[in-house]
Amino acid sequence: MHDFFIPIAFPCKEPSPETITVLAADSGGTKTHLALFEVKNGSFFILRETIYKSADWKSFTDMVLDFGVADLRPDRLSFAVAGPVQDGQVQMTNLDWLIDSRELSERTGVADVFLINDLKAIAYGLAALKTEDLVAIYSPKNRQAGNAAIIAPGTGLGEAGLFWDGKELHPFDTEGGHTDFASRSKLDDELFYVLQNRYGHVSWERVVSGMGIATIYDFLRDQKRMDEPEWLREKILQKGDKSGAIGEAAKEGCPICVETIRLFIHYLAVEASNLALKMKCTGGLFIGGGIPPKVWTAALQEYFLEHFFQVGRLRPLVEAMPIFLITNQQTALMGAAYFGAFGKAD
Repeated sequence: MHDFFIPIAFPCKEPSPETITVLAADSGGTKTHLALFEVKNGSFFILRETIYKSADWKSFTDMVLDFGVADLRPDRLSFAVAGPVQDGQVQMTNLDWLIDSRELSERTGVADVFLINDLKAIAYGLAALKTEDLVAIYSPKNRQAGNAAIIAPGTGLGEAGLFWDGKELHPFDTEGGHTDFASRSKLDDELFYVLQNRYGHVSWERVVSGMGIATIYDFLRDQKRMDEPEWLREKILQKGDKSGAIGEAAKEGCPICVETIRLFIHYLAVEASNLALKMKCTGGLFIGGGIPPKVWTAALQEYFLEHFFQVGRLRPLVEAMPIFLITNQQTALMGAAYFGAFGKAD
């Protein structure tokens, strides 16, 4: 539960009293959620929505056209995408898509097209969250206003910051998930060298993501010789989603999966504390993404906090930071719609 309003600044202007329609998307390496919003008097209403499997499509534009944008004729397009947006373009990090706002405008006939990093979209989406969409993981005794940050493990690892100007929070995207992984133990060193031999550069995304869960599992099975039950091997093959199968099996008490998820939470906590210190987020650290809400338990929360607070002399600072788990999986989609409705096209 939280008892405060999250004061996200409007991207460019105050809400218009006019009714407009915005076609918004939350597009990642696994799935893309498209939705047509009607925005009236600052309120958002979904008129139509579809979830696509991203890998089934050769291009994002083809997917948008399949949704029926030509018939729907939205006033604006606003898409949250998993990758760094530069000059109206983004090369998706975990998908072979190059998305170009100019091409989208030409092929859809919509003049105003926004591309926004998915973590920046989650930051804007905080403005739309309700009390039930956030779970308080840690609440300091004396909370102070200040910067905020978001860390979100999904197919990859996203991170964003929110700058506090004394009145409002201003979101900005980062590519912090691709910074160097750092170890704290001999086990971490072993995992690092396995990944370094495989990839060369080892980023936090390699361990704090869906692919990271699969990587940790393989490491425990192949390097640490933990047993992989036959039923689990078959479950992974049948499900076609290795990280999802591991998460489900962890809840059933499978030892190798329990240890996999425990290590995933450990690495999430370490990188979350790194981000919290760099952003000095006394205004709050928010954990988003598709994975944490699916695997979170009271025991893992206690384990997360134990490692989150291991920052040496600056422990009192991180102990002053509230931590929340975002449970609403449409936060990035809502943030994209918010940005499209209140932004100003270049």
